[in-house]
Amino acid sequence: MAVGARSGHDEPEERPDGPADPPAQAQADSGGGGTADGGPGGDGEPGGSGSSPRKQRSFWKELPLLIGIALILALLIKTFLVQAFSIPSDSMQDTLQRGDRVLVDKLTPWFGSTPERGEVVVFHDPGGWLEDQKPAEPNVVQKFLSFIGLMPSAEEKDLIKRVIATGGDTVECKKGGPVKVNGKALNEPYIYPGDSACDDMPFGPIKVPKGRIWVMGDHRQNSLDSRYHQELPGGGTVSNDEVVGRAFTIAWPLNRIDWLGIPGTFDQKGINGMGAVGTAAPVAAGLAGAVPIVLWRRRRLTRPSDAIEGTDLTREG
Repeated sequence: MAVGARSGHDEPEERPDGPADPPAQAQADSGGGGTADGGPGGDGEPGGSGSSPRKQRSFWKELPLLIGIALILALLIKTFLVQAFSIPSDSMQDTLQRGDRVLVDKLTPWFGSTPERGEVVVFHDPGGWLEDQKPAEPNVVQKFLSFIGLMPSAEEKDLIKRVIATGGDTVECKKGGPVKVNGKALNEPYIYPGDSACDDMPFGPIKVPKGRIWVMGDHRQNSLDSRYHQELPGGGTVSNDEVVGRAFTIAWPLNRIDWLGIPGTFDQKGINGMGAVGTAAPVAAGLAGAVPIVLWRRRRLTRPSDAIEGTDLTREG
């Protein structure tokens, strides 16, 4: 009896007009898994043409490697992509509650993105904002979780606030009135119920320097934000370089999962003021100048091809 699979040809296994192939040769020609001595074959079986099968490594031997890879990936994600932060105070109520875990986008700043009005951002202490607050001593588990990015480091002094104005904006708020950005009053539905816009600390008008932001907490009467640090360098504003990233979602607890979008009040027409006009004007002028050049170049490129096509058609005719 032949051992191994057939070769796939239409020839019969036994040829009546010739001597039968030796068993070893028949197996070799048919591509079967047998060996020259007729022993059992097949990949990973004794007697196969390949080397002896490799013994599968124990799960417990591979576990340290898997853990190591997971830690490296976690550190890379924490450094360059996303990091989790815990909310330690009530200054951002009702948007954020004490104990919430938020995920912060750290990737876009690497590509030159700067904070925008309405975003909730995490930033390092610019200096003097948290000097009176001593962080609690973390335990071993907290240190490990902060090391891999699942919790913020206790040694880092970070704050979370909402961006109200960016570089070039003029921001102000009079007692009893709303916050105004470039003369446009903000309708702020995110403010903690019962709070006023700024009655506890009116301010402005203040021109925000380029490369800096003006931030405020949503719980206005319980937030030591830009209003309370105007005597410090920067006049209460925060440098864009101090911003860790934008908090884009509440990830924990499960019943609090939500997206942290930009409120529509920051999209109202005219809020960009003169800064936007100054930016749009060069762009519009550039487009106006580029269109004629592109059209002229397009005509120059298409004319020779039209002539060639016309000649070819004439010859064919």
